[in-house]
Amino acid sequence: MTAAGTTLVIGANGTTGSRTTARLVGAGHRVKAAGRRAARVPGAEAVRFDWYDPGTFGEALAGTDRVYLVPPPGDLDPAAVMLPFLRQARGTGVHRAVLLSSSAVPAGGPAVGAVHRALPGLFDAWAVLRPSWFMQNFTGTHLHAHSIRDDGVILTAAGTGRVGFVDADDIAAVAVHALTDDRAPCTDLVLTGPETLSHDDVATIVTEVTGRPVTHRHLSAEQLRDRLAATIPRDFAALLADLDLAIAGGAEDRTTDTVRRLTGRPPRSFLAVAERELTRSG
Repeated sequence: MTAAGTTLVIGANGTTGSRTTARLVGAGHRVKAAGRRAARVPGAEAVRFDWYDPGTFGEALAGTDRVYLVPPPGDLDPAAVMLPFLRQARGTGVHRAVLLSSSAVPAGGPAVGAVHRALPGLFDAWAVLRPSWFMQNFTGTHLHAHSIRDDGVILTAAGTGRVGFVDADDIAAVAVHALTDDRAPCTDLVLTGPETLSHDDVATIVTEVTGRPVTHRHLSAEQLRDRLAATIPRDFAALLADLDLAIAGGAEDRTTDTVRRLTGRPPRSFLAVAERELTRSG
């Protein structure tokens, strides 16, 4: 590991940001925990940061030499706000950047794919994390987790397509490696769990762990888009519905050895995460 200076973690209260911050702090690294209300994380310096307010960039970047980047959620063109920030970061002494992207989005692809494509030209030391869909979507605050708790149902347009769901703790472990190892990966890293599961499989596992019946209801892409559009912009809802169609077509039916290779241990299974994060009832 390098003798790191200070790492700015953007989205430090989020699913991967909070875990990455905790791991960095636990390993003795200095961390600035950034969020729109300043992220209060034990052991880290809280700093306010808003992608849409460039006035927050300077304080967040002051004294930092590396940054963990979580894009603004729901923005179909995050490069418009992220690239000016990254240019400013390079100019103030940041030399390593680790970007959270998605297994579904290659370099130059939609949304954060444009930032992925630009990153190697901005920093000599970099990495792009491309995790599969989070296991925490079914245990935390995601729409799936709410529908499981409220109605005992998972609603998707993914059909019987299989996904290499990945634990957010494993994503954070790889993020810390990419931020602090002597040599940055300087590549993109596709992160998955140890196996692929359909949403029917997920429903079965959640049922077994919680003791409450959960089913997977198959929707059309249009039905899913309309349901999502009740709470998020319609264009973004359409993108998410299209990603489910891609899953149905087999786009996420893969596993990789990235977590084991970079952390020295195997990725956690969905059963293990469900047992850790869901409470058995009845």
